[in-house]
Amino acid sequence: MVEETQRDDMTWYRCEKCGLMFDSEEDATQHEGACDAEDPSYLQ
Repeated sequence: MVEETQRDDMTWYRCEKCGLMFDSEEDATQHEGACDAEDPSYLQ
């Protein structure tokens, strides 16, 4: 489930599995569906 949070006068949506934050609830929900809760692949 995506968690909604307020930061810098904006609403952000955080993946509860890995903590990655998005400015779009749709993007966060889509990411969370594919998230494996490991380090993001772009850090490899």
